[in-house]
Amino acid sequence: MASKGFPIFIVSMLKSIIVLGGRHWWLSFLVWMVLIAPVQAALELRVAVEQGVKQVTLGSSTTAIVRDGTGQAVGNLNAMAGMTAETNGSGIKLGQWQGKSLWIEPKDNGYVWIGDRWYRGRTRLVSSDNKLTAVNHVDLEHYLYSVIGAEMSPSWPIEALKAQAVAARSYVLHQRSKSKSDIYDVGDTQRWQVYKGLNSETVTTHQAVNATAGQIMTYGNKVILAVFHAASGGHTENVEDIWWSEPIPYLQGVPDYDQGTPVYQWTKTFSASQLSQKIPGVGNIIAMTPVERTPRGRVITLKVEGSRNTKTIKGKELRKILGLKSRLFTVSKTENGFQFNGRGYGHGLGLSQWGAYNLSRRGLNYLQILSHYYSSAQLSQMD
Repeated sequence: MASKGFPIFIVSMLKSIIVLGGRHWWLSFLVWMVLIAPVQAALELRVAVEQGVKQVTLGSSTTAIVRDGTGQAVGNLNAMAGMTAETNGSGIKLGQWQGKSLWIEPKDNGYVWIGDRWYRGRTRLVSSDNKLTAVNHVDLEHYLYSVIGAEMSPSWPIEALKAQAVAARSYVLHQRSKSKSDIYDVGDTQRWQVYKGLNSETVTTHQAVNATAGQIMTYGNKVILAVFHAASGGHTENVEDIWWSEPIPYLQGVPDYDQGTPVYQWTKTFSASQLSQKIPGVGNIIAMTPVERTPRGRVITLKVEGSRNTKTIKGKELRKILGLKSRLFTVSKTENGFQFNGRGYGHGLGLSQWGAYNLSRRGLNYLQILSHYYSSAQLSQMD
């Protein structure tokens, strides 16, 4: 049975393809489909696109085979026929099909619709605790087509995009090796890497991924934890000063080249009443004093003195509470509250994206950029 939201399904799909004009929109659609036509798959990732939901809209750009949990074909899903999968107490119901697990596999290199976006690959639906998880099974390189455009501006220099491609490929493979789920390898949010399906693919993201196909950063013959951030504010951090006590040779602080970029410096102000609401239990806030910092200046702990109480807050917790761009800041009292003057955006570990931008504009290639930010690591080819 077609979803009530199916007209939106079609309109969203068309909007995501191209700005259509005249009566020949279909020709633009076909040209676009050729441009993004997938190549032979190599390594399949399992990306959880929807987790713990009661229902999800699904579809396929071409006729799709519907399979049960054993892989047996049980029917076909018509092209461009959006349907709603939902839990029914004992499993999943998708039209006339039911089961604990269902597959949707597009024919002829088609695309799948999950929730509100188009994706490459195929979809697996899994039921657990009367909730649904929709997993996109997608080729690693095709996954990166989307991630690069979601994590870095596609208009940036190609060498910066290529550095991001190698970092993102390394990062997801490291995360995949540590996955504890038997259903998916990674999610699609910032906690993992932002993945938006076809929405964030462009010609330049294809070029960056294809030019670095299969390339990863390794240390000791193992793929590295290739974390990255927007900008460090002048110098990246040592992992042992930020996350855990054990040093990692390839995640040591190095000079950054993010000066002059939009997030190199920032300011955020709060009134006294705003801070008291965000940091309850201390009364009217009188003073905020950093107690401990990393060698590069990021706040580890900060003392908050109020009219009723004093408490110590971790820097990462305060950043989340106040929505600060980073933990690299100073705080000063103003007439009406407090002002935070900071630098950088993110945790400050590994690759600096704005640093990569500036270095690529200076003529450095992606290997030079990666070697700078992941010191001691080397570029390798996947087996």
